[in-house]
Amino acid sequence: MIKGLTITPPVLGRISIGKVVQKDGKRLPAKDDQFTITSQVQNKDGWVNHPLDEKLRKGKTEKLRQIPVRMLFNDPELNLRAEYTLFDRQTGRPLCVGDGEQCQRRTSKGVESHPCPSPDRCPLAQGGACKPYGRLYVNLSEDDELGTFIFRTTGFNSIRTLAARLSYFAAVSGNKLSCLPLQLILRGKSTTQSYRTPIYFVDLTLREGIHLREAVQGARAIDAELSEHGFDQAALEEAAKQGYVNSCFEIDSEEAFEVEEFNSVETDDANSSQQGGSHDDKATYNIGNIERSLRESVTAIS
Repeated sequence: MIKGLTITPPVLGRISIGKVVQKDGKRLPAKDDQFTITSQVQNKDGWVNHPLDEKLRKGKTEKLRQIPVRMLFNDPELNLRAEYTLFDRQTGRPLCVGDGEQCQRRTSKGVESHPCPSPDRCPLAQGGACKPYGRLYVNLSEDDELGTFIFRTTGFNSIRTLAARLSYFAAVSGNKLSCLPLQLILRGKSTTQSYRTPIYFVDLTLREGIHLREAVQGARAIDAELSEHGFDQAALEEAAKQGYVNSCFEIDSEEAFEVEEFNSVETDDANSSQQGGSHDDKATYNIGNIERSLRESVTAIS
């Protein structure tokens, strides 16, 4: 086996809340107020929709704002990965990836480890070049129980909300997160930074009509049944952890450009407060710290 190879969950498609449009010869972001599920195939018009997108919309007149999902892992940090990432805008390659304490940085001498002071205090990150970058892996179909669809975002609202939800659901279920019936939902909020216009972010909840008590009971029953049939969830999680070991720079250039183009889809009030906050207010936004930030108000717009 190739040494140092990055192994991430197999990706069958993508979940987005925006799209890229061509205008005056430039690729520009266009925000949307619904989910779109795409394949990993492109044509001249952009990403081709995955068949699941049509399946979830079938028989519905409203927009796609809810997607039933299942987590692949019980460990929240295996489902959601979030780091500060500084991209080279010319090549699309990540130049520096950090967690607010330590970073891995590409230099002329190779990859080096440095302290990570967070974007607002890093000389390389001035002008908004470095952003929190999150990737959420979810399973959408029982046809491939180990395949995933990926939601990528540089929006702090989505990252901190998803991190908190995953942590809380794992805690109340006794680390049976992979057995819970969950759904991604799209929420809206207005802030002074968005000039009172709605911005959209992704949240994770139980599926409609299911209460927490019965969801936890069902998750424990499913976990026990899988164990009786020889399914080893702990071994799966250990394999995923080992695969992530070399994952700092696994992002390819095409993916990086897509992320940069979607930056304006989810306008973030937290980013602006970071730039203007006092020294004592600086935060490191790794998974553990992001979930604590959810205590700030998150108001849904109906």
